Amino acid sequence: MSALLTATCVVPAAGAVLTAALPAGSTEARRRTTKAVALGVSAVALVLAAVVAARFDPHGARYQLTESYSWIRSFGITFSLGVDGIGAVLALLTAVLVPVVILASWHDADPVAPGPDGAEAGTIEGKRRTQGFFALILAVEAMVIVSFYATDVFLFYVFFEAMLIPMYFLIGGFGDRAGGPESARQRSYAAVKFLLYNLLGGLVMLAAVIGLYVLAQDQGVATFDLRTLTDAVADGRLQLSGTADKALFLGFFFAFAVKAPLWPLHTWLPNAMGEATAGTAVLITAVVDKVGTFAMLRFCLGLFPDASRTFAPAILVLSLVGIVYGALLAIGQKDIKRLVAYASISHFGFIIMGIFALTSQGQSGATLYMVNHGISTAAWMLVAGFLISRRGSRLIADYGGVQKVAPVLAGTFLIGGLATLSLPGLAPFVSEFLVLVGTFTRYPAVGIVATFGIVLAALYALLLYQRTMTGPVKEGVRAMPDLKARELAVVAPLVALTVLLGVYPRPLTDLVNPSVDATLSQVHRTDPAPVHPVAASSGGERK
Repeated sequence: MSALLTATCVVPAAGAVLTAALPAGSTEARRRTTKAVALGVSAVALVLAAVVAARFDPHGARYQLTESYSWIRSFGITFSLGVDGIGAVLALLTAVLVPVVILASWHDADPVAPGPDGAEAGTIEGKRRTQGFFALILAVEAMVIVSFYATDVFLFYVFFEAMLIPMYFLIGGFGDRAGGPESARQRSYAAVKFLLYNLLGGLVMLAAVIGLYVLAQDQGVATFDLRTLTDAVADGRLQLSGTADKALFLGFFFAFAVKAPLWPLHTWLPNAMGEATAGTAVLITAVVDKVGTFAMLRFCLGLFPDASRTFAPAILVLSLVGIVYGALLAIGQKDIKRLVAYASISHFGFIIMGIFALTSQGQSGATLYMVNHGISTAAWMLVAGFLISRRGSRLIADYGGVQKVAPVLAGTFLIGGLATLSLPGLAPFVSEFLVLVGTFTRYPAVGIVATFGIVLAALYALLLYQRTMTGPVKEGVRAMPDLKARELAVVAPLVALTVLLGVYPRPLTDLVNPSVDATLSQVHRTDPAPVHPVAASSGGERK
């Protein structure tokens, strides 16, 4: 039994402990050591995640590199890991983004001098304990990777909830410095709102997990092992009544919809992303939130296929509302980071729509969308963070003419915006196209209305660029420096991946398509057969 998956999870966890144990960053040399250790650990985790993806055989078993260790024997709970194509790709995305986030956040935990009234002296904001900040980032990475590899339902639940703790402290303790005099209070509000929303979802899921175990135990399937449960559902050994099936599905789905987030459970996201540092905002929307959409594929569809088919139309309506609502509110934002947050809500609507269209194109597109949104939004948000750190303001109105004084910064910001609106040739276009095609084949009206989200995306992305980067150079922008070497090292790989996956997405599709096909077979769905125009006009008979 290989321990590769365990090693991939343990390395960032051990790195978090090591980083937290380093001496407090009271000197520049100690802070550099802390940052170097965190970056080095994340690089090792990236190598291991890449090895996992490389060793995964798309033509082999659905779950590979499996490991299982006894944990709570009396309840059949194990520390069981296994990777399918979707989990391998998303774990690799996480491992790619974390070192980028660490490098982008290089100075986000440096000491801050207290204000003239000394209000923040002696607090975590005043000390900005460097080792704690980077340890929390590595802890999030470890928990997210475990979630992508977990094949025990209870194990998944534990880490699904545990990742909220380091994220709470990252948002509330190390928030954005450009929030003004009320920033500490706003960060605290955003962190508590994030925690309460997600804890509520987690409590509902816990009730569903316990209910699933009790019903499975009554039918002789007393286990939390995902593979055993899905096989039992498929071959009829585990039969859930209509009411129980729907109730358990809703319990799981509610938790995942909060995490994703899906309208109308989204309201914590703009606050959290707006008040967090740019690097933490990327962790929220590009890493942690992907656990919610991934879990919809793995748990909702796999464990509750009948309920998934029943609720799919209603979920598609919620997704459609999220697409349009998120885009419209993004257009009206005055705050750069909140604009990106509402844009992400719109994008998550596309992802969830692709999942519950229950077609191979829709689900392949949704999985690619998780990856491509993570990369492109990371680029857009991190460049926005560099911009905000220079001017000290998140307000769009405080910028203008940036492209004349910082052309490289403006150019990379434009690429991030163009990727967000799914420009052909950039990675998000491929995934959005597949989602729309996959949705249209089964739900034409939903697919047609969803295309308006693309038009609205062009509005918010291009208007943001026009208002901040073009026009006369505003007074606070005149001395703004261009991107430095470290910042270019952050943005360059994200831009390269955005272009590469837009031109050649096959490496990802080859990995995820077998898992998508297996998921569709679990919900007893096949792609709708295309209707030939002649056959349709003569009564719909296909030859």
